[in-house]
Amino acid sequence: MSESISYRHIIVGVDLSEDCPTVIQRAAGIASACRAKLTLAYVLEPIAFAYGGDMPVDLSGVQEQQVHKANAELAQLAKTTNYPIQQQHVLVGQPAAELHYLAEQESADLIVVGSHGRKGFALLLGSTPNSVLHGATCDVLAVLVRKQTEES
Repeated sequence: MSESISYRHIIVGVDLSEDCPTVIQRAAGIASACRAKLTLAYVLEPIAFAYGGDMPVDLSGVQEQQVHKANAELAQLAKTTNYPIQQQHVLVGQPAAELHYLAEQESADLIVVGSHGRKGFALLLGSTPNSVLHGATCDVLAVLVRKQTEES
């Protein structure tokens, strides 16, 4: 007896790159087929992590500006699909951990992320889709996005 798979809440983890509309469209197609709730999430790494944690400078204002800018970019990305995006989150932390936490808090049953299909040494160094996959308590879909070459 086969069991039908239907998702109720899909979180799309985006990186604000030019590939995001492709990933969002793929997730929106799945959400439409399942009549699922669709949420966008972007995770901003804390400035202390990005620039080294030993700086004796208050960077909270810079972090707030980054969050504000990311919220504006996320709102623009939400317009790249006709499917209704019910929630948008800008989170600060480690991408995989924050997406796992958000998925648990929101009872999401699918996380969709973009992947550039890294192989070999680049994959060994780690990638967000790989990190999201490991430790997730729900399904994870990595949408393969390829960079266009100048010859294409």
